[in-house]
Amino acid sequence: MGDGTRTTRTRRSWIQEERRRTLGDWVAFCLGCGFTVRYFAERENELPSPCPQCGGEVRRRCPACGARIASAFAVECEECDAALRPTELFGGRIRKRDR
Repeated sequence: MGDGTRTTRTRRSWIQEERRRTLGDWVAFCLGCGFTVRYFAERENELPSPCPQCGGEVRRRCPACGARIASAFAVECEECDAALRPTELFGGRIRKRDR
């Protein structure tokens, strides 16, 4: 479950899959300022910690189950539904209400 494999719960479009193959399959983001970086699994150990912009925590995995994060806009884990971060950043919602 926490090995980074994706469930069939979320279907990806072809453009999302192409972007992942080119820029990186996974995402890490700063809980403080929103700094975001895409990465490939084999380069996870090269991710910044702490955040290079504000010094905050850079989250790369779900704190509950350890699954990797696939979307820069994720607020809940795709694997276990645990909260990844607050639903708002700088006073605005990260995800639209219907998503």
